[in-house]
Amino acid sequence: MKSKYIIGGIIIILFTIWAAVSFKSNLTPYVSIADAKKGQSIVQVKGERVDSGNYDVQKNVFMFKLRDDKGDVMQVIYGGAKPGNFEQANHVVCIGKYYNGSFHAESILVKCPSKYQKEGTQV
Repeated sequence: MKSKYIIGGIIIILFTIWAAVSFKSNLTPYVSIADAKKGQSIVQVKGERVDSGNYDVQKNVFMFKLRDDKGDVMQVIYGGAKPGNFEQANHVVCIGKYYNGSFHAESILVKCPSKYQKEGTQV
């Protein structure tokens, strides 16, 4: 009877270790543009959009420039359509990795300013 408890305890411990390792590998840290240029892993970069971007219909590629809090600017290339509310956004979060002289985003999260303004103020 004790062997059942020991085997059950070992299975629970192994499952807990596996879950912790899996969770840690799925975390995507926020980094600055300078740190994104150094690393080879997938990261999140938050910044202010510098321009309204350029969408290439034939290649289905959206490109724009992003500036972080430190003033560094980088080119972002996203393999997809321009987000619908990109023009109204002040800040953007890009998830991807930096290589070949630009940040290749897997996804773009647009921070909409209208959600955080008081009622009655203009956007």
